[in-house]
Amino acid sequence: MNTAATALRSLSTAVIVLTLRSASAAAPLPALGADLSQLTVSGVSSGGYMAVQFQVAHSKLVRGAGVIAGGPYDCAEGSTRLALTRCMSPSSWAALPSVAELRARAEALAGAGRIDPLDNLRDDQAWLFSGGKDDTVATAVVDRLAAFYGQWMTPAAIRFVKLPEAGHAMISVADPQANPCASAQSPYINRCGDFDAAGEMLTHLLGPLLPPTATTQGELAGFDQRPFVDGPAIDASLANEGYLFVPPACHAGACRIHVAFHGCRQSAAQIGRRFVEGAGYNGWAASNRIIVLYPQVAPRYGAAMGSWKWLNNPFACWDWWGYSGNDYPTRQGPQINAVRTMIERLAAPRQP
Repeated sequence: MNTAATALRSLSTAVIVLTLRSASAAAPLPALGADLSQLTVSGVSSGGYMAVQFQVAHSKLVRGAGVIAGGPYDCAEGSTRLALTRCMSPSSWAALPSVAELRARAEALAGAGRIDPLDNLRDDQAWLFSGGKDDTVATAVVDRLAAFYGQWMTPAAIRFVKLPEAGHAMISVADPQANPCASAQSPYINRCGDFDAAGEMLTHLLGPLLPPTATTQGELAGFDQRPFVDGPAIDASLANEGYLFVPPACHAGACRIHVAFHGCRQSAAQIGRRFVEGAGYNGWAASNRIIVLYPQVAPRYGAAMGSWKWLNNPFACWDWWGYSGNDYPTRQGPQINAVRTMIERLAAPRQP
């Protein structure tokens, strides 16, 4: 009995030590002297909604957004019910908000100084995608996003790709184990022939690019997200660790930044590094001096270790309906503010 108790105490101590080491294992996010003049963002599903929110909230800073299966800014108005109905599968009893309604709410937030002035969108680019087999976010939702952007952007600035055979997923040629094109299964990375969503998107947002590297060259590593969050990261449903891809040339500074927001059920806690390795951004980034930031959300089932907040986000979705608080679509939103602070760190002068 004593031997068993001693062994159990030793095992408990080892688990505690291992947990502490794991919690502190991620390196700090480096200062790389990055160029913010061509900052772009993108995302899938909830990440697509977050890309829109980030672009609109920080329209002075962001030059373009790629949105896969995402909808218009503040579509949910802080309501889970509206998010799950009109903002994903609109119907006669749950109709999408009109463009006029969407614009009025965004202008109210801009007038209150909570987001940047919307006229900053006039020189932006947008690349939108919807799959014809997507039963999660209807094409009509992405259509409304295109109309929302069209209030400020020129028709040439908005490219909307509709792929009839595609399901609800990131469409990639970079993941050798990608699902079939019409799939709606984990890890929500699909192969649709030679269609390369990341390449099509980045080319539209940034202009002509060199072809992606056949074998990705660069460093993909985890970094500590906690310093960029006010309070515990889990209070904002953010993971302790995010990911960063840095091409070799970018250690010398002056590279562009692209922020890639994963979708629901695509966080590292759920699928490991499948999204950060297989979404298709890194090959293009390596050959075109682009740093790719992959911030991470953590699953939450109400309560969480180290948090006093009740926050329900079991599928690790980015907050586009208000689970983190009323500020979620604004510059003051905990997730938007954290990512903005990460970007500022990447743009800080390199340390000797």
